[in-house]
Amino acid sequence: MENVLIATVLSFVVTYFSIPILIKVAELKHLYDEPDERKTHKLRIPALGGIGFFSGFIIAAAICVPALQNSPFQYMMAAFFIIFMVGMKDDLVGLSPLKKLIGQLMASFAIIYLGNLQITSMYGFMGIYALPPNISLMLTYFTFIVVINAFNLIDGVDGHAGSIGLLVSAIMGAYFLHVGEITYAVLGFALAGGLASFLIFNISPARIFMGDTGSLLIGLVNAVLVMKFIDVAGNPAGKMPINAAPAVAVAILIVPLFDTLRVFSVRMLQGRSPFSADRNHIHHYLLDLKLNHTQTTLVSVGINALFIVAAFFLQGLGTTWLMTAVVGAATICTGMLYMARKRKLAVKPAAPTITQPAVQGVAAPKVLRVTTGGVLQDK
Repeated sequence: MENVLIATVLSFVVTYFSIPILIKVAELKHLYDEPDERKTHKLRIPALGGIGFFSGFIIAAAICVPALQNSPFQYMMAAFFIIFMVGMKDDLVGLSPLKKLIGQLMASFAIIYLGNLQITSMYGFMGIYALPPNISLMLTYFTFIVVINAFNLIDGVDGHAGSIGLLVSAIMGAYFLHVGEITYAVLGFALAGGLASFLIFNISPARIFMGDTGSLLIGLVNAVLVMKFIDVAGNPAGKMPINAAPAVAVAILIVPLFDTLRVFSVRMLQGRSPFSADRNHIHHYLLDLKLNHTQTTLVSVGINALFIVAAFFLQGLGTTWLMTAVVGAATICTGMLYMARKRKLAVKPAAPTITQPAVQGVAAPKVLRVTTGGVLQDK
């Protein structure tokens, strides 16, 4: 317990004192995230915040993770530094999607192959239990890549990725603390502490962004935590076994995970790269419904929290039925948002009617009105 408490406080404090320094450095070196037609911010904002909570997280983890024999922590540290370097280079000079993917695969390799963290069972989903080694390996790599990119793709609104990352890592940390997995509890709470501190500067109006340095780190750490959660919670002999562990894991990550898979699928069906930019994310839908950044973040976090609570209460349904319910509910909610946004964008304000007073001895001019078809008509 002491390790977890120290890690949380240490990560918070280091991040809190790092962020103002990073803001000053960004101002001196002109390291800004420039606004454009797709982005929601209108001012130049520093994008080095990820360095701040990476520093807090990595220091807290290095100090507070207990030294255990055959611990995979050294391989995790290597992966964290790989993803940090990938994100920082992308923030500073830009990086192609292919090179980012190679970096993510290298980080995933360190944890999956060297750290021996892998999905080996589907726990009854569609009647499937143990997985063949090749299928297990491909599914694990796929899951890592999707979760890593999920937090990167939802980082489009002040406080959005940080708040959902805080929610997920805190829940994971609490579970691992309860079952005695101190290494993973420290990782969860160290990330949560750093994100809590970072959000002080990132809640709208944001003074700094996390950049890819931060969002990729959140994705990687939470990918590790969720993988371990499925392994530990799916063990019936464990301290706190959870039925339908994979479905509950999906519910815990529902907003970033479902949004990423949906957007990737839509882009590929349209013949575009899954990494191409657009305004088709859930946070874009909420913004188009005239919610501000804070409201959008609160709605997303609230929905994610509701899915988590519902999944824990409905775990008795089994993996197949609970997964169906989670994905079905997410599809319905997204469809409702899409239709509401479509109706909102279809409503255009009526064109103003301009009249001129009649001058004595001169007939008042006819009033012209613009119809919806764009044709001028007499009134």
